[in-house]
Amino acid sequence: MMEFIIANMAPLMFGSLVLFLLFGYPVAFALAANGIVFGLIGMEVGLLTPAIFQALPERIFGIMANDTLLAIPFFTFMGLILERSGMAEDLLDTIGQLFGPMRGGLAYAVIFVGALLAATTGVVAASVISMGLISLPIMLRYGYDKRLAAGVIAASGTLAQIIPPSLVLIIMADQLGKSVGDMYEGAMVPGLVLTSLYVGYVALLSIIKPSHCPALPPEARTLRGGKLMLRVLTTLVPPLVLIFLVLGTIFLGIATPTEGGAMGAAGALILALGRKRITFKLLKQAMETTGKLSSFVVFILVGSTVFGLIFRAVNGDLWVEHLLLGLPGGQLGFLIVVNILVFVLAFFLDFFELSFIIVPLLAPVADKLGIDLVWFGVLLAVNMQTSFMHPPFGFALFYLRSVAPASVKTTDIYWGAIPFVCIQIIMVAIIIIFPDIVSYGDEAQKAQAQMERDGTAPPAVDLDSLMKQDEASSDAEDKEREDNTAANLLNNLQSDK
Repeated sequence: MMEFIIANMAPLMFGSLVLFLLFGYPVAFALAANGIVFGLIGMEVGLLTPAIFQALPERIFGIMANDTLLAIPFFTFMGLILERSGMAEDLLDTIGQLFGPMRGGLAYAVIFVGALLAATTGVVAASVISMGLISLPIMLRYGYDKRLAAGVIAASGTLAQIIPPSLVLIIMADQLGKSVGDMYEGAMVPGLVLTSLYVGYVALLSIIKPSHCPALPPEARTLRGGKLMLRVLTTLVPPLVLIFLVLGTIFLGIATPTEGGAMGAAGALILALGRKRITFKLLKQAMETTGKLSSFVVFILVGSTVFGLIFRAVNGDLWVEHLLLGLPGGQLGFLIVVNILVFVLAFFLDFFELSFIIVPLLAPVADKLGIDLVWFGVLLAVNMQTSFMHPPFGFALFYLRSVAPASVKTTDIYWGAIPFVCIQIIMVAIIIIFPDIVSYGDEAQKAQAQMERDGTAPPAVDLDSLMKQDEASSDAEDKEREDNTAANLLNNLQSDK
């Protein structure tokens, strides 16, 4: 029995974690407790020493000192202030008037507003709840199919996960050891392509089933001509300026993601003040929610650190590596299996849990297979986006259910989400087939990344060995010089005689 435990410590540890999660224990505590219990078992069977736990305080303080994680409260606070200051309501009303004469116009408005909210808030819950409260009753009033209306709102809200400044991309960058700016830049084009696929689906449906997404009747279009254009300019320009301040400065290298988040939070407060919609109660709610979400992230990260420390100590990383490197098909086989695994796990876990538990196990294997980690992170982020849309556990579906009228059944929300889950799966396939869609960095970085993917990159330079070689050659030259000097001196002495 003892030999079996020692030989299979890693799979037993991973299996017990899955069991804890299935029982519904909080993820942060399940991770930490699992790590501590198996650490004690490892000490009991002689596999580990007590010194392993001495590394924990330093790692936990390292989490607290991580500047990258500061971007999470900044972007969360920015999103909550904008959502509560009525920006979503103004955008939906304005863009709905703009696209109103078209079949499916309200659905287009919801998708475009979802993309704009994603680029300014980065918070899925805020986007889904705002659009569910504002646009769902209007869409139902003007004859939209319940399933289409529910699906469009839920799917558009999840764009906040892939379009920067997304919280999941910050976590992904931290777990992969990559730059948040590179992750943001790499995810921008896939996010826009996914938005276009949503628009294409609505356009196709408006042709095949026009009764499901009718145009707004003339009496509902209250703004026309110059008034409409003025409203578009005054409503769209402020959030677009804020997007440039946040993302533009990050992409141009002027600001770090943390600094961009701070500018975004300050910009959101200025916009709310300009609209005269900021109150002490709003500020208090936003700060409380930001504090809760930030604490939630840090607690999960501390728990995953405890789990990861013990899991690596029992060679769990090698077990996962051998398991995945042995898959047939090389890179493609690995990507297919990993995406299926993440898609299935997304039924039960949200993106925070997947990022902290699964990504650290997959990243070393992807790196050994020569897969660019920024590209891999964006691919996983698109796949994890389905975790918000999976019936029956998708969080976006729960958010929408909480604000949807009683006439919209839960089954309508579930059936409406399925086509958009399929679109997200198609987006995963597009990224795998056309890897250049994830583009980041300057031309030199892009060329280097392409060479690494092709396997034609020059070998990495080992500075330590070069310095040792230089020292050895320098010592040899000094020795040769000394030998030559001694030989010359001897010759001179002999000639004097």
